[in-house]
Amino acid sequence: MAGLNKNNSAIKRIMQEARELANDPCTDYRAAPLEDDIFEWHCTIRGPADTEFEGGLYHFRITLPPEYPFRPPSIIMLTPNGRFELNTKICISFTNYHEELWQPAWGVRTAIVGLQGFFPLKGTNAVGLGAVEYPPAERRRLAKASREWICPQCQQRNLDLLPDPPTSSEGNTSHHHDEPKTTVAAESTATASPAPPPDAPMAIHSVGVPLPSGNVQPNSGISGPAVQAAVLNRTTVETTPVAQAPSVSAQPTRRPAQTTRRPPLLLDTLICVLLAIVVGLVYRRLT
Repeated sequence: MAGLNKNNSAIKRIMQEARELANDPCTDYRAAPLEDDIFEWHCTIRGPADTEFEGGLYHFRITLPPEYPFRPPSIIMLTPNGRFELNTKICISFTNYHEELWQPAWGVRTAIVGLQGFFPLKGTNAVGLGAVEYPPAERRRLAKASREWICPQCQQRNLDLLPDPPTSSEGNTSHHHDEPKTTVAAESTATASPAPPPDAPMAIHSVGVPLPSGNVQPNSGISGPAVQAAVLNRTTVETTPVAQAPSVSAQPTRRPAQTTRRPPLLLDTLICVLLAIVVGLVYRRLT
């Protein structure tokens, strides 16, 4: 395409469509102009699903006029298919047989998608120049054989030009292969770290600062660094089940012992006061 006049409107339009189709590939069709003739395109389409053409790959030629896009293209089927005649221009609404119906906004992609939609038509809708009517069994046989058909000009099989897309079953198979690995990993994790029983007491171990030994006084002051260390240690606390409760619980028993000493002191004071009054009364009576 080196010697093309890129100022020509038809060539500009054709090159633009070729870039768009190359940058936005589709699994249902593939089209590109020939290297030595930009006005001649070769296209491979996939047979419509749920029809006797399903699974088939069909190769055809699209010829664009010099006045393109103001005049429609012509289409010639090359692969035996049982729906269209071979090496004959097909008469459908967007080909050169119906120029009055063509719109310049349409393009090569429009012709490809439209041709694919004409495959499953039957009866009077399928009648036209270039149309043929084959039995469904013969069309299915041709669809199967079309995958290995080779274009004499492209020198490639249809299956090489338009490979089958990956099926969903392949993704499901790979997912099922990954499932046992995940299950085994989960089982090994559960065996390595059993969950603690719900009723077991929990012991708290701090990392970095050792716990003080002996009884801790409730009213004893704590210095600033000790408070910071205690705050830091809260982020690194791990809980593990233990058989015995911590020994700190013996500490609150000292406070009730201190509070029980106060009633005897008050009672002694009252007794002394009463004795003093009695002694005073006796002394007064004797005198």
